[in-house]
Amino acid sequence: MRWLLTFIIALVGGFAGAAAWQFAGIGPNPTRDYLLANPEVLPEAIEVLNQREALAKVEPLRDDLETPFPGAVLGNPDGKITLVEFSDYACTYCRQSMGDVMALIEANPDLKVVIRELPILSEGSGDAARMALAAAQQGRFAAFHDAMFRQDGPSEENIAAAAREAGVDLAKAQTAIDSGAFEGQLQNNLFLAQSLGFSGTPSWIVGDELLNGAVGMDALSDAIETARNT
Repeated sequence: MRWLLTFIIALVGGFAGAAAWQFAGIGPNPTRDYLLANPEVLPEAIEVLNQREALAKVEPLRDDLETPFPGAVLGNPDGKITLVEFSDYACTYCRQSMGDVMALIEANPDLKVVIRELPILSEGSGDAARMALAAAQQGRFAAFHDAMFRQDGPSEENIAAAAREAGVDLAKAQTAIDSGAFEGQLQNNLFLAQSLGFSGTPSWIVGDELLNGAVGMDALSDAIETARNT
């Protein structure tokens, strides 16, 4: 917490006061009095710090994050607002979030949803992710994504059933999968997730905000509006 107190004092009382706190272990009495009299500045300061840290993580990776694997996008592919989702077909929370994502797409015609496959939960997750990217190559990603999440988990039979329902050419897809065409994309997604500190799915990026878990439509909608107005 020492670094946080240093930051807060720098924010409220100037860097001289922060330095005094850090190196001498004490803070000027006016600063202490101000913090005690105005404790509401603490969560505000923490929020500012969180936003700055998120921006520092996202900005160097933004182009890579917001550029989908060709075809692996929902909503408006030319949308001005981008929602990035790291997703796993074995993830119950990702399945639960599908309704929120579709509702957001309907409510925001300018929304592009970039799906980044992050198959970390099971071997079947990886098989489903590869089939999803093969479906994207064939222009069938959205249909497969929807069909796969309506299956009871990513078993071999369920993946094939979702692909057939989505109109995927299974022979062509399997050839692409066997060639290793999608391994680089999956490895890059893992690198991006780790770089952002994501350890589970779903995880989201909207503008400069990072969100973890099934945060719900309201939180995602608020983040979209913040990005739109920034």
